[in-house]
Amino acid sequence: MRLQLIIRRFAGAFVLASLLLAHYQSPYWLWFTAFVGVNLLQSSFTNFCPLETILKKAGVGRAGGESGQAGGACCVK
Repeated sequence: MRLQLIIRRFAGAFVLASLLLAHYQSPYWLWFTAFVGVNLLQSSFTNFCPLETILKKAGVGRAGGESGQAGGACCVK
């Protein structure tokens, strides 16, 4: 599976989970939603994604012969 697809799924799942937690538990969970949003925004400018680094070290996303992309952008085709 492509690394960018995994990253997008993680981001979407984290946003939805934190919104549910904010609704049912505490509004302080919205800070986590903001963290995910800020991380996505900064990765579009800096071309650095912490989740991508973690997944690459874990060996995820490279098995399908993914073409290597220079710089490793966080949600770019």
